[in-house]
Amino acid sequence: MSCCKIGAFTLGGGYAMIPVMEKEFVDKNKWLDKEEFMDILIVAQTTPGIFAIDMASHIGYKMRGVWGGIAGAMGIALPSIVAITVIAMFFRNFRQYTLVQWFFDGVRPAVVALIAAPCFSMAKTAHITWRTCWIPVASCMLIWLLGISPIWIIAAACGIGFCLGKYRSEN
Repeated sequence: MSCCKIGAFTLGGGYAMIPVMEKEFVDKNKWLDKEEFMDILIVAQTTPGIFAIDMASHIGYKMRGVWGGIAGAMGIALPSIVAITVIAMFFRNFRQYTLVQWFFDGVRPAVVALIAAPCFSMAKTAHITWRTCWIPVASCMLIWLLGISPIWIIAAACGIGFCLGKYRSEN
């Protein structure tokens, strides 16, 4: 039921759902701790598919096995499917109205804020400090300015992390 509620009342897609999911699963119900939530978040980001559904299915699977994973995925997806179907049926008739355009103009900045807010929370959980904050900033700049694929950045980060781990364990 939690996934269905999150799917029904969160605007902005999967990344906007992160703080809502964290509040529901970590803070309110205590089904996961912050570290478990972060681990699931990372796995969901690296698996193919729709992020919110991946996240909900991973959490559901952790809670109740295969059926929990299915229930989580369906709960997060069904409200969106219904809403998109209804909107698609009527949007062409209403998109030229000023109020509808104002609505979308107002929602865009709110969605950006909803996506940005969990970044700061995740930075704490990921132990990002002033010494290491250059890594995500440089990664974003490489993607945004130079158009480098995030896959290459992830691969490079894995390689560098592995080498640093080996170097530290030897010293």
